[in-house]
Amino acid sequence: MDKAFIKGLRLLETLALSEQPRGVTDLASELKLTKSNVHRLLMTLQSQGYVRQIPPHSMYELTTKIWALGSHVIHRMDLINVARPAMTKLAEITGETIHLSVLEDTEVVYVDKIESAHHIRAHTSVGMRAPAFTMATGKAMLAHMPDDYLERFRPHLRRYTEATRTTIKELREDIELARAQGYSSVLHGEWREGIAACACAILGRSGELVGAIGMSGPDSRIKRKQIKEYSVHVMEAARTIGAALGYSRPAAYPAVKSQSSDPAPSHQSRRAP
Repeated sequence: MDKAFIKGLRLLETLALSEQPRGVTDLASELKLTKSNVHRLLMTLQSQGYVRQIPPHSMYELTTKIWALGSHVIHRMDLINVARPAMTKLAEITGETIHLSVLEDTEVVYVDKIESAHHIRAHTSVGMRAPAFTMATGKAMLAHMPDDYLERFRPHLRRYTEATRTTIKELREDIELARAQGYSSVLHGEWREGIAACACAILGRSGELVGAIGMSGPDSRIKRKQIKEYSVHVMEAARTIGAALGYSRPAAYPAVKSQSSDPAPSHQSRRAP
C-alpha cells in the first residue's frame, strides 16, 4: 500500500470539504502529519494542477480539475443509462453487436455493449481500448473534432490489417466522408481482420461530442448493402440518445442519401472500423 498516495488523497478530500482556503499548519494539524509532509504533498498537487496557492498568506485550495474529472465520470454514467434503450432497439433491428464508445485522445473506449445473438460475432469487451483511427466509432467521433486534431495520430499510424488507413491523407478522406454522410462505415477490419461496422456520433445538450454508437459483425455476413441499411437505424439511435441528453438540432446529422445517388468512393472497400 502506497502511504504517500493515501496521504495525498486524504489531503485532497480535506481541501474538497473545506469551505475556505487552508494553511499548511492547519492542514497538518487536522491530518496529523508533519508540516513538511503536507507542504511536499501540496507542491506535488499544485504541480499537477489540482491545487492552487492563494497569496499573500500561503493558503491553498482546490482548482476545478477535480470537478472536471468528476463531471466527466458522471457524464459517462449518464450516457450509458440514457443510451441503453436505443442500444437495445438497435440490437433487435440489426441482430449484431452494438457498442457505445467515447473518445479519449487517440483511442476509443468501449463503455457499454450489447452482444449479438449470432454465434459468429465481433468480440469486444467493456473497458477495452482501440486506436480511434481504425474504428467506425472512432472515425464517427473524429468527424466532430477540429481538422488539426488528426495531427496527433501521425506518430501512431501503423498497419494492423491489410485494410488499415495509414496516412493522415487517407484518414482525412474517411473523416470527410463521415461528415458528408452523417456516419462512418467500415467494410473490412482495420484493427482486426474480418469486421464490418458503421457508427454515428452522439451530441450533447450544447452540440458537444459525448460519444458514438455503432454496430459491428463479421464482414462475411455484413456487406455494403447491409451497412447502408443499418446506417439509417444507427443514426436514428444516435439522434434518440442525443435528444435524451438535451440535444435538439438533429439536422447536424446529415440525411443518408439513397444508394443510387451515393456511390461509395473508390477507397471505401479498403476502409475498416
